[in-house]
Formats: sequence, structure tokens, C-alpha cells
Amino acid sequence: MAGKDEKPQTAPKAGPAPRPRKAGGAGTGARGGAKSAKDQPVAGDSEKPARGRGTKAAAASAKAADPSPSAGGGPLKSGPAPRSGQAAAPGAAAEGGAKPAAPAKAASGKQAPGKSGARKPSSRVRAASRSDPRTGTRRKPAAKSAAKTQAEPDALAAVDDALRAAGSVARPAAAPSLDAGPEKAETPVPGQAASAFAEAAFGAGSRLPEQLARNIERIESLTQRLVAALAQRRAPNPGVEMPGPDFFASAAGAWLRLLAQQPERVIGQQVSYWGQTLRHFAEAQAALARGTPAPPPPAEEPKDRRFSNPLWEAHPFFSFIRRQYQINAQALQEAAGALDLPEMTDRRRIEWFTRQMIDMMAPTNFLATNPDALEKALETEGESLVRGLENLVRDVEQNNGELIVSLADRSAFRVGENIGTTEGTVVARTRLYELIQYKPTTGQVHEIPLVIFPPWINKFYILDLKPQNSLIKWIVDQGHTLFVVAWKNPDPSYGDTGMDDYVSAYLEIMDRVLDLSDQPRLNVVGYCIAGTTLALTLSLLKQRGDERVNSATFFTTLTDFSDQGEFTAYLQDDFVSGIEEEAARTGVLGAQLMTRTFSFLRANDLVWGPAIRSYMLGETPPAFDLLYWNGDGTNLPGRMAVEYLRGLCQQNRFVREGFDLLGHRLHIRDVTVPLCAIACETDHIAPWKDSWRGIAQMGARDKTFILSESGHIAGIVNPPSKKKYGHYVSDAGFGTDEQHWRDQARHHQGSWWARWGEWLAGRAGAMVAARDPGTGLGPAPGAYVHERA
Repeated sequence: MAGKDEKPQTAPKAGPAPRPRKAGGAGTGARGGAKSAKDQPVAGDSEKPARGRGTKAAAASAKAADPSPSAGGGPLKSGPAPRSGQAAAPGAAAEGGAKPAAPAKAASGKQAPGKSGARKPSSRVRAASRSDPRTGTRRKPAAKSAAKTQAEPDALAAVDDALRAAGSVARPAAAPSLDAGPEKAETPVPGQAASAFAEAAFGAGSRLPEQLARNIERIESLTQRLVAALAQRRAPNPGVEMPGPDFFASAAGAWLRLLAQQPERVIGQQVSYWGQTLRHFAEAQAALARGTPAPPPPAEEPKDRRFSNPLWEAHPFFSFIRRQYQINAQALQEAAGALDLPEMTDRRRIEWFTRQMIDMMAPTNFLATNPDALEKALETEGESLVRGLENLVRDVEQNNGELIVSLADRSAFRVGENIGTTEGTVVARTRLYELIQYKPTTGQVHEIPLVIFPPWINKFYILDLKPQNSLIKWIVDQGHTLFVVAWKNPDPSYGDTGMDDYVSAYLEIMDRVLDLSDQPRLNVVGYCIAGTTLALTLSLLKQRGDERVNSATFFTTLTDFSDQGEFTAYLQDDFVSGIEEEAARTGVLGAQLMTRTFSFLRANDLVWGPAIRSYMLGETPPAFDLLYWNGDGTNLPGRMAVEYLRGLCQQNRFVREGFDLLGHRLHIRDVTVPLCAIACETDHIAPWKDSWRGIAQMGARDKTFILSESGHIAGIVNPPSKKKYGHYVSDAGFGTDEQHWRDQARHHQGSWWARWGEWLAGRAGAMVAARDPGTGLGPAPGAYVHERA
């Protein structure tokens, strides 16, 4: 938008022939054609009078003011210039255009006091020579440049006027004077920006091409919506936006120590960087002079799909930008790696933030240096950029002023209609959860029921995206009576809900399942954070002497947090304290903050790449069920989030001194039921090595560990029909370390589901008649799953 302090402006109108110049005024041309007096150099129009005298000064002035051909095609004849203080002749304006002023005669001999040899410019002209009214920059008179014809448009001035005219459409009206009555605010008129742009750029009565006019109107409307949406953003909490001052002080201190103790190392880094930069610049210049493609990248350079467009190598400009970015990235990584930081956590944080900075500054993230975006804009005549702005506005509006890029098309999915469709019944509902029992698909089922505790950081339908990849449907088809928990998406009223409330809910759910199935024992599954809580619950049951759990399965579960992995950057006191403040202020840890946290662990895949496709290329987010689920996050209760982060993630009490809960001090060694754990090889949220270490410390004698290929989600949602990812099993046991287990493991083709299904069936009891859940409180997937954060 235009500056708020400016008054609304109107686009300059093109007139027919210019009016005659008034006496004593500088030459003026047609408003739609040649420059006005403000823009043209005038004889004597300078801060100081010219020092030249005699014929040389006169010749220079004549050359500067030499008129060019007029719009009508004929040369303009200049008459004698009026002397200082003399009025211009009435016929100073020619029929085809205004006649420029002739140079003033050079003074000869002595002059009368107070008189100058050149015509004294008016105050208006002097002001124009001092500063540009549009930019505020000082204007210097052109002494020897040829004057433009009056009919030749000043393109830059026209575009500038057009932009200011278009911007004035959305500019608020000037404040009324104190004695004025109430004044109605201006309301933008649809199409006014396009009309103003057309008149300013192409003249009065001109019209823009239809597509361009429509795009300008859309941009006008979208800009207003964007400003309104951004105004809805809450004041950010610095504690969750950036590291605390201690982190920056530690990094600065490490660099100063390096400079004092090893100055040659710092100087060497600088010399190496500038040497590479200058060498690269020289090579690029030489290639440009030869007219040959830029030098290819080094053979050892890893492939980067961000630079897959051939122009990144074939075009001199893009090739130069890409290679310089890589040089900069290498220099930053080397500088960060050279810092002598005593704490491993500080080293990891420096590496993590350095990587974020490198990813953020990639040339692909900027329109002017992204060949894909520029090509698309040219192909679509700018339509892709307008669609990109529409996508940007939609994302900001959907997230209450926060910019979180959509990973999937929200309109493509409806939970319960085309995802989460396995038949079932809500058989229980409390303030914290709904319990769903799924309808059997076999005549007989195993007598021991199975209950799955999904994470409450996301929604349970990740296990039931569609029939082809639904783990829930697959389990039911194997002949199990299956119960699944749908957690409540908490609002601020849940601020005092803690880990004890969730463990109590686990116990209550177990009671309900045993009652509904009329069985004394059950099998349980915990996924991610729900698996961590399941381990706490099993430890509590052990201390109470309760043997209701027959077996337990853990999906991508962490119980030993001695190595925080990629979450190291977030699990330090400054960030956790910021989260604590946020929870105290709002009652919850918001889903948007959690989504952003997880996304930046894979920034190129989950932040910058989707943003480029959505905002620069104008593409609609894909209709991808898994990515839709990824964006359907939930809030976390404030007290629960702080207890989990402080007591488990930071202090690792469950493994060390014990985690206090419901009057018991819980230890990992008290998990003694038969168990099976599934971890994923490339999981960056719950790394498999950390998961393995937790399982190794549990007191169970009957333990099985399966390592699936792929990541945190794709490694679990891996149906046998896909035959996509295999898995590893090992007979090495848990007596050594995780690497020894991996070295001894054997790879098996296909999903781990069938192997786990055999393990579970052996602990699920005899077959009995199938149990129908009836109508209950309503059909699956229930009501809580539809609540959005």
C-alpha cells in the first residue's frame, strides 16, 4: 500500500496541445508527453551559478537546451531567449508542442549589483532541482545531456505515477480539519486501480488488456484481505520464536575465543571464502565472454533437487547464483563447525540454526532468482503469481494471521466420508476422549481384545486413511476385536490437564474395554507420545500388582531421552521456558506452534518447497491424504505439555531417578509385560536407535524389535499390498548396543504388518464369536475428530 501520510493522488491526464507558457515561467510540455518543468533542466537551474564565462559557457548551455524533433515530426524553432526578468513572448508555444527555453546569454563585463548573468529560476523550479517529489532524493541538473522531445513519454515516470495512482485507491482519506463535519471514509471501487494504472501508463481513456485488468483487480482485493488477515495475528511470544540471549552469548564467546587463540584459522576461513568467490566470478565472466555455458558443478557435488531446472547450469546468471550460494553455504558450515563449544547441545543448536539459515537463503526461495517461477509467470502472463497470492491469503486467513503453508488441499477430504471410513461405533465418551469399537468383518474373533492408544498430538485417523492402507481395517480383518481412542482437541479450559489425567484415562479405558468384551485381560498398542504414556501406565500397573495387560506394542516410541537428536534445538531451557509462558498465558500449547516445530525439522520438504509451489508457481496443494492429516493437528493441554517436556524430555526421569505420578515413582525397568516395538529407519522424530535403547532398558524378558524402512509415518502406514518398504529383524538381543543389533539384522522384503500380526495372534487367545458394538453413542469416527485447532 502507499504511504499513509500521502494524500490520495489522481493519475495524470494526457491533454491535446499544451497551453502557452506563462510569462517568466519555465517551459512546460504536454502533461501526457514531455517532462514538466519539474523534471527538465532549465538554464541557470542549479544550486550555484555556472562558473563558465564567454562563448564556451554559452555553447555548453546551448547544447544542453538544444530541442529535439516534436511529436508532429518537424523540428522546433527556438526564438531568442528573454533576458533576465523579461517576460516570454506570447507566441512561445508552438502549435505542435511547447517551445523549450533558449539558453541565456553569457554575461560579459561587470554586472550590476544583485543581478546575475543567467535568468534566476523561480522558487518552484529551484525546489524541483533540489529534490524529487516522488523519492525525496536530491536531483542534480543535467548539464550536457540532450533534452527529450516533448512527445516522448518518460516510461519510468509513467510507471511510477501509475503505481502511486493504483496505490492511492486503497489509501485512507486525509484526516478532516477540526472544524469540519464528519466525513465518510473512501471505499475502494472495484476496477479503480486498473483504471488508474491504465490512464497513468498509457494515457487518458486507455484500457488495459482484459486479463491484466482482471489480475490487477484481484491483486487489489487480495491485498486488502491479506492485510486484514495479518491483523488477526496475536502478538508473538519471543520465547517460542527464537533462542534466548544465552545461546547467542555462547556462540559469540566461542567465536571471540577462536579469534584470540587461533587468529590464523579465522583469517584462513576468510581468505578461502573470498578466494573461491573471486575465482568463481572470474570463471563466470570468462564463460560469458566466450559465449559458452558456465563451468559445470564439481563432480563430487551432491545432487540437489532444488536445482533440477537445466537453467541452473546452462544460463550464466542462474549458474552464477547457484554456485555462489553453494560457496556461501559451505563457508557458513565451516565457520560454525570451527567454534569450540564445550557442550554438545550448543554444538547441535549451532549446526541446526546454521542449516536453517542456509535453507532459508536458497535462491529458489526468491522470485527473481527462481527460473521455474519466472518461466511459469511468463507462460501464464502473470496468472501464476496472482494464484500464488490467493494461496498465500488463504493460508494466512485459515491460520488466524500466522503464515503456515498448506501441504494438502483441505477441500479434497472429509473425515468419515473419504478418509477414516472403517465402520465402527462410539461406545464411550468423556471430557478427554471418545472410545470407538470397530465392527467385526469375520465370523469369529480372538478372545483377547486389542486397544490402540494413538498420539494426542495428532489425530487417530492416520491409521485409517483409506481402505487400501488402513491399519485399523487390516487388524479387524485379522479377526481382532479392536478399540481405538479418539482424543479430545483441548481448548484453554484444559490448561490444568496433566500427565496424571492421561494415565488415569488409560486405566479407565482399559476398564471399559474389559467390561465390554467380558474378558480379564487385553492387548495394548501405544503410538509415539501415547507409547511413552503407555510405558508409564505399565510401570504403574506393575507397582500396583495389576496384571490386566497381556502384551504391549510400541510404535515409534521414545522412553529414553538421553539423546534428544534433532529436537535438541527445541528442548533447551530458553525454548521450554517460552513454551511454559505460552501455556500459562493461553492454557494450551497451540497446534500451529507444534506444526511449525515439526515442519522445520525438514524445512526444504515441509516449508520452503511447498511455499514455492503454492506461492510462486501458483499451484493448488495436492490432494494427498497423509499430508492432509499432517496439517490437521491438535492443541496440547498446558500442564501436560510442560510436564512432558520438563520431566521426560529434558530431565529423563523415567530412566534416571523415576517419574512421579499418581503417588508412585515410576521406573522404566518396571515395564515387564511381553512386548514388541516397531521403529523406523529414517525416523527423525523418534530415531530408531533411541527407541531401541529405551526398549533395551525395560524389564520384560519377552521382547521383539522390528526396524521398518522409511520414516515416522510412512514406515508405520506400510500395508503389505504396496510391497514398498521392507523391514529388519535380528537375533542379537538387547545385551550389547543398537549398532550391534543392526549389524546382525536380516532384511526382509515387504511390510512388517504380517510379522507383527503373527506375534500378536500368538498372544490373543482362542477364537470366539464376533462381538458387535451395536449403535452406541454414534458411528465412527465420532465427534472429537472433527474439531480443528
